[in-house]
Amino acid sequence: MSPRAPRERVGGLRGDALRVAVQEPPVEGAANAACVRAIARTLGLARDAVSIDPAAKGRRKLVRIRVATDCTADVEAALRRLTTED
Repeated sequence: MSPRAPRERVGGLRGDALRVAVQEPPVEGAANAACVRAIARTLGLARDAVSIDPAAKGRRKLVRIRVATDCTADVEAALRRLTTED
């Protein structure tokens, strides 16, 4: 995750991780909340379907995505598309 970015963006890879840029600063969970909103919006999911491991510190986060079984293939396809963007 890249806080204080000039614009919000989800897509591409940094190493083995999905790149997420948010405008909010990394203060009091603001950047984490923005990251959850950005991922949920990009994947077309409700915000409560996306969560960040609360123990995660720094730029690398473990993100959990919960979806109904019948939506799993759609979300996996969307994530594949996002990870192939530059």
